[in-house]
Amino acid sequence: MNHDTPLTPRLLGDLSDVRRRVVTARTLRERGVPTSLAQERCRRGGPWQRPLPGVYLLHAGPPTSEERLHAVLLYARREPAPGAVMITGPAALALHGLASAPPLPSLERIDLLVPHTRRLRSAGWARIVRAHAVPEPQDVAGVPLAPVARAVADAVERLTDAVAVRRLMTEAVRGGHCEAQVLVRELTRARVLSRPHVVDAVDALLAEGRALGEERLYAMVRDCGLPDPYWNVDLRLPAGPYLGHVDAYWPGQAVAVELDVRRGLDDGEGFDGFDVREADTVWTEHVRRREALERLGVAVVRLCPLRLRDAPREQAAVVRTALMTWEERDPAAHLVVLPR
Repeated sequence: MNHDTPLTPRLLGDLSDVRRRVVTARTLRERGVPTSLAQERCRRGGPWQRPLPGVYLLHAGPPTSEERLHAVLLYARREPAPGAVMITGPAALALHGLASAPPLPSLERIDLLVPHTRRLRSAGWARIVRAHAVPEPQDVAGVPLAPVARAVADAVERLTDAVAVRRLMTEAVRGGHCEAQVLVRELTRARVLSRPHVVDAVDALLAEGRALGEERLYAMVRDCGLPDPYWNVDLRLPAGPYLGHVDAYWPGQAVAVELDVRRGLDDGEGFDGFDVREADTVWTEHVRRREALERLGVAVVRLCPLRLRDAPREQAAVVRTALMTWEERDPAAHLVVLPR
């Protein structure tokens, strides 16, 4: 057989669509194209290409980005297997629309997130990323993508440029693609938080997340008709010890609100924090101060930034209940309120 061996009319009629231009060996066999013919047409100078094991590109010349994406997905799906398969890393971030991600055509390889039980190996355009816990993929233009937080963590794992790491993480949070705490959780799972340039970026990231949380808290109070509190104040006993900082405080009702930046998971689970040595010490001190306020009669309401985004009226109802029931509680101690 030679490169000019005619194809069936059915196959020729399907070549207008990318999902027909990129096919598996099994699909070709089902269409009456034997493996020997497919291999013949992929020889040097031939009209076809085989960019990945068992995957054929049915034209010569450079592939489009869409063809490369479809090819790596076909490579992972050649045989039925449990668990989702999705694009992750820089390619996923580009498709999610992050400006700081490299453009798809510049990527030599496309990262594929697969369950750890799969025996796939990296090949051609596909780099395999294994995971014990695979998230639910997000469909973008028909392509299954890892959520932004997971895709950032997979990208950061291979980045050594501190500026690029900070730019990706900051855009992911500032652009509303994910919560800071969710991203830190994924970075923890990727075991990259011991790297100095990642730790520095996380400090900026959490500050970014707190700033967004404060904006949402201001909007909740305004839009839901709550009385104005004192914002961002320190509390202490008269001539007594410092009791801590709160994000909002209503002295007449002895109600304080603090943003719970250690939570923010979209699955409702608690956030265990990132693996930095002093994290547990800082958190223990924070809990101790909150408990001291509660013993003094202050109702401390903890609000999660993610809940403020998704359900601000429900969060406002929690604060309103605390404000309305202050007379039912034991009288609170008099506290000094100081601007931070």
